[in-house]
Amino acid sequence: MLKGKTALVTGSTSGIGLGIAQALAAQGANVLLNGFGDAQGAQAQVAAAGQAHGIAVDYHGADMSRPDEIEAMMTFGAQRFGRIDILVNNAGIQHVAKVEDFPVDKWDAILAINLSSAFHTTRLALPAMQAANWGRIINVASVHGLVASAQKSAYVAAKHGIVGLTKVTALENATTGVTCNAICPGWVLTPLVQKQVDAKAQAQGISIDDATRQLLGEKEPSQQFTTPEELGALAVFFCSAAANNVRGVAWNMDGGWAAQ
Repeated sequence: MLKGKTALVTGSTSGIGLGIAQALAAQGANVLLNGFGDAQGAQAQVAAAGQAHGIAVDYHGADMSRPDEIEAMMTFGAQRFGRIDILVNNAGIQHVAKVEDFPVDKWDAILAINLSSAFHTTRLALPAMQAANWGRIINVASVHGLVASAQKSAYVAAKHGIVGLTKVTALENATTGVTCNAICPGWVLTPLVQKQVDAKAQAQGISIDDATRQLLGEKEPSQQFTTPEELGALAVFFCSAAANNVRGVAWNMDGGWAAQ
């Protein structure tokens, strides 16, 4: 379905971003990865997902808190692939503390990486998408773009901002072939979340299963994790012709979290 298209997925060396990159590659898209960690391993996994289509996979290690490095990544992507057709803004970090105790440097970093980076990639990707009259911008927000949780002020503020940016971008391109939508997951079983489960189990002397039920029971009525594969399938839908008129939505895949 996406043969000949190129996708840039930020924060894609593991977890949600890697799952989305693999799903797009499986539909024939070339992929530009970004993020910290095992870049070579991620490239190999994405290449394997798109092997049947002979896709190209590359990597750029831009620090998403730095606008100059984001600009360099976008220039690299355009030179390497011609243009970015599908932009997935997924890069994000987290810190937990009460507002009065929240470190200022952590606030600044979370806003820069979780929100401002999406503005910079979007502003740089839009001209080529508009010229081609086709593009897909998918912002990975969170259920925290719709509701709040205590001690997550910067994250919640950034994710609410991402939902707002999504709506404005969609409206400004509403009469074109460029769409912009947000995905709002609840708990997703990534390596980072698995570490939280393991830590909870160890701290309380309970089983992994009990720790999982306790973690999910606090917020997620379905009592099950969303998977990166499920989020990847939703991203593929947003790129399909069936989603040509899906514009500016914040699509929560959260097991009923926001429905409460």
